[in-house]
Amino acid sequence: MASNQDQPWLLENGNLKGLSKEHRTGRTAHNMSSSSLRKKSDLTLVSKIPCSLLRQFLTNLQEVMLGTKLSVLFPAIPLAIVAQCFGFARPWVFALSLIGLMPLAERVSFLTEQISFYTGPTVGGLLNATCGNATELIIAIFALAQHKIAVVKYSLLGSILSNLLLVLGTSLFCGGIANMRIEQKYDRRQADVNSLMLLLALLCHLLPMLFTFAAGASASVTSDPSLHLSRASSIVMLIAYTAYIVFQLWTHRQLFEAQEDSDDDGVVSDEAPVIGFWSGIVWLIGMTAVIALLSEYVVGTIEEASDSWGLSVSFISIILLPIVGNAAEHAGAVIFAFKNKLDITLGVALGSATQIALFVVPSCVIIAWIMGINMDLNFSAIETGSLALSILAVAFTLQDGTSHYLKGLVLLLCYIIIGACFFVTESPLHHSNIVNVGLKTSNEAVFGAYN
Repeated sequence: MASNQDQPWLLENGNLKGLSKEHRTGRTAHNMSSSSLRKKSDLTLVSKIPCSLLRQFLTNLQEVMLGTKLSVLFPAIPLAIVAQCFGFARPWVFALSLIGLMPLAERVSFLTEQISFYTGPTVGGLLNATCGNATELIIAIFALAQHKIAVVKYSLLGSILSNLLLVLGTSLFCGGIANMRIEQKYDRRQADVNSLMLLLALLCHLLPMLFTFAAGASASVTSDPSLHLSRASSIVMLIAYTAYIVFQLWTHRQLFEAQEDSDDDGVVSDEAPVIGFWSGIVWLIGMTAVIALLSEYVVGTIEEASDSWGLSVSFISIILLPIVGNAAEHAGAVIFAFKNKLDITLGVALGSATQIALFVVPSCVIIAWIMGINMDLNFSAIETGSLALSILAVAFTLQDGTSHYLKGLVLLLCYIIIGACFFVTESPLHHSNIVNVGLKTSNEAVFGAYN
């Protein structure tokens, strides 16, 4: 690949930015994880094009569309659009849309990192924190617009569970097998911070459900107080997430910076931007628009896919959606576990789970509030119990600062049994509160016994 000085189409306003030490360091675990799936672009032919505008366009196109190992999945995007426009079977639209979301999620991470070269690590970190889980948030907003609150809750819960159990479990298991003769260690401080934030999110999820149990009344009596408590808890979680971002990007940045080695084969070096600032902005907007389109397809066809495949909506939302939507990020975490770089792996898995629990979930409650939709944090007993036990299992797993394959195996087995639970569970799509139904049934049984 030619040097940047020989590639004027990579310059922005005549000056090459992003080469200072400040921009080369301070990369987060998410940046490193996404980099593991990128590949270098050969710009030899593009550099010979005489027209500068055409050369710049083709360079950006090659870097964005072909600069990832997941580029083979991009054809699923036009196929999903064609299937939707010509009325193909709805399950096909759902499947193609899910596949198309995989490379888009990785490319959003790539574009935010490219923009951070021009804005600095702090603004870039804020942008990455905002767009890191854009796919989940966009899917949730479209589901809210169609009043599919259950899909929102299921998909967000599944994202947290997949990061905590599937991604972390697979990474620790594979890393332990690959480094059997080496004692794997990691910095406990980052893990402790994320575990503490997850416990706060768990408390905010538990209280609305426990409030319903303590009230012991019907859903009509407890729904309003539970809704108000959920909205107050969401505001508290957003405040905590803001403090977490300040802690991560300003006051204790050194705890979250991923250490990058120069001998990482197969990982593209990002010491300089490969596309311009405004080009990155335009591509990011375009990618977000395509994600929104495919998310609308996913939400609109999930029920037909559930009926056709014989799988419950809860299983598809909790298991399939998170696995496919975050496949690129998950693969990167496993790759670095193989390389015995568990700090990066933990930053990806725990960081994503924390971001969803403290930012995406309360944001959905607030957005639903603005839209006039009554979404609360009162998940069912099975969902909340699964979340609680998963967070506790991960906290116990990471308490000693060392890792081996047995820890990863246990987390994977926890995920498998939770997946089996939702596989056999047939939950109605528009249920409001399964806990209230159980309470009402129990109360009727008690009164019937006395009578």
